Amino acid sequence: MQSMTASEFSTSSQSLLEQEQTESQPKITIKNPKKLAFLPLVFLIYFEVSGGPYGEESAVGAAGPLFAILGFLIFPFIWSIPEALVTAELATAYPGNGGFVIWAHQAFGPFWGSLMGSWKFLSGVINLASYPILCVDYLKLVIPIFSSGLPRFVVVFVSTLVLSFLNYSGLSIVGYTAVGLGIVSLCPFIIMSLVAIPKIDPSRWISLGQKGVKKDWTLFINTLFWNLNFWDNASTLAGEVDEPQKLYPKALFSAGILTCLGYIIPLLAATGAIPLDQEDWVDGYLASAGEMIAGKWLKFWIEIGAVLSIIGLFEAQLSSCAYQLLGMADLGILPMIFGARSKLFNTPWLGILISTVIALSVSYLDFTDIISSANFLYSLGMLLEFASFLWLRVKFPALKRPFEVPMGLPGLVVMCLIPSGFLVYVLAVATKAVYLVSALMTLSGVAWYLFMNLSKSKMWFDFKMEEEKLDNEERA
Repeated sequence: MQSMTASEFSTSSQSLLEQEQTESQPKITIKNPKKLAFLPLVFLIYFEVSGGPYGEESAVGAAGPLFAILGFLIFPFIWSIPEALVTAELATAYPGNGGFVIWAHQAFGPFWGSLMGSWKFLSGVINLASYPILCVDYLKLVIPIFSSGLPRFVVVFVSTLVLSFLNYSGLSIVGYTAVGLGIVSLCPFIIMSLVAIPKIDPSRWISLGQKGVKKDWTLFINTLFWNLNFWDNASTLAGEVDEPQKLYPKALFSAGILTCLGYIIPLLAATGAIPLDQEDWVDGYLASAGEMIAGKWLKFWIEIGAVLSIIGLFEAQLSSCAYQLLGMADLGILPMIFGARSKLFNTPWLGILISTVIALSVSYLDFTDIISSANFLYSLGMLLEFASFLWLRVKFPALKRPFEVPMGLPGLVVMCLIPSGFLVYVLAVATKAVYLVSALMTLSGVAWYLFMNLSKSKMWFDFKMEEEKLDNEERA
């Protein structure tokens, strides 16, 4: 046999490498003719991350106005932007449903893809359970009967079902609903900021807080972290987006601007226009600030806006969870039934049903530690996500990336290390109860992976096999 020259060997190797990278890039065929457009995608990302300035008040209570303002100005650059850049690159390189599950699967194999899916899904549905409860907590201020007992149980149950049906009716409907909810919930803060302008005293912005009020740096960091997080959640919808390679970077950038302005402008208005009573700055205080600035009517509007924002948060989170399960079925991690779509609305009905049932089950528990454990699991998932991003750059350097973070590997390592430090901090300050619950949830995820492998070998369920996936990719 004639020996291969160095040039021929190089050409052949490059061809094989490109073929491998092409095969590693899922291009899942989507039958839904109603693709998600740019504006709905922007607001779905916005609700995944923020939903408005509700919840930022604790930063002022924990550290004073100056540190709160600096936090919401600086923290996006060291946390939000790196997470959004990672999401933009990987969502355009792997534009299929499943998002971060696909990334971990491609980087480290099916076990880590499955574990990523377990961590993020459990985190998502547990946080999902809190939203109807928050809605009821606002409603009971107007209708006291909802504060406890059977009426509270019924309203949480009914509101969860109604909001879930809206999600079932179609992602386009959910997207445009998010646009309306976002605009209406932001309007009272626009008015508050305009009315506050003549009342602002800039010297209040540089206050380090009231004397005698001890700074709570843990609360301060956690408030910033959880109000500027979850940029990657909308990646699970990539297969439903019209031209995701073009739209995802633009949508992430637009949602980032909207989120940052939505936090900093009301914060500047409220801290600058009213005298500081630091201990009053807890969740919901912006409504009281609105009353002091413009009157009781604005407080009422901000409270209504809070309920609308919570509805948007619920819809965005439920969509992320349901389409994540659909994406995991496309990868063969879950049985094909998890990818079942409604014939009427073409939505992943089983994913919506499973997410809703688990959320309802959790919502009736005393779940302070469970919520903290969900955030713990999300942090683990984010560490795996950053590792997947870096390893995919090493593993597939020539992979087609429609959007690529313009840095070499050393710069990317630094970019990921800084937010990873915050993740490690969140993990380190967790309580023993959170460690225990998180360990049990992680072990459940490992057990689920082993059960799925056994199910494949015993053919208990139908799975999408590797040959089917590659065949679908060739036809895409």
